[in-house]
Amino acid sequence: MIEKTNLLYVDDEVINLKLFEYNFKKKYLVTTALSAKAGMEILNNNSEIKIVISDMKMPEINGLEFIKIAKDKFPSINFFILTGFDITDEIFEALDKNLICKYFQKPFNYNEIDSSIDNLVN
Repeated sequence: MIEKTNLLYVDDEVINLKLFEYNFKKKYLVTTALSAKAGMEILNNNSEIKIVISDMKMPEINGLEFIKIAKDKFPSINFFILTGFDITDEIFEALDKNLICKYFQKPFNYNEIDSSIDNLVN
């Protein structure tokens, strides 16, 4: 039996969390968090998470700020950003500095996310 990759999705909108989990739960062990703070708590308590995908626009801190903090503490995790907006200079810089592996646009494309994860874990 193939072991499923553990993945964390962080988004401040419940509907987005539910849609993501529904679409990816067959292939991945999906954990979700409604905030960057909740995402950090999950990462602190779950060493099995290999992939983190975060929404960009969130109330307390944005997705890249969350990823910077999380990557400092968990450098072996692969991070991605998901945004409903066009790519920004901040996202270009994060890609350039290898803070994130890739950015995805909402509405998300299952195949694009799936193949990006596959390329990292297989």
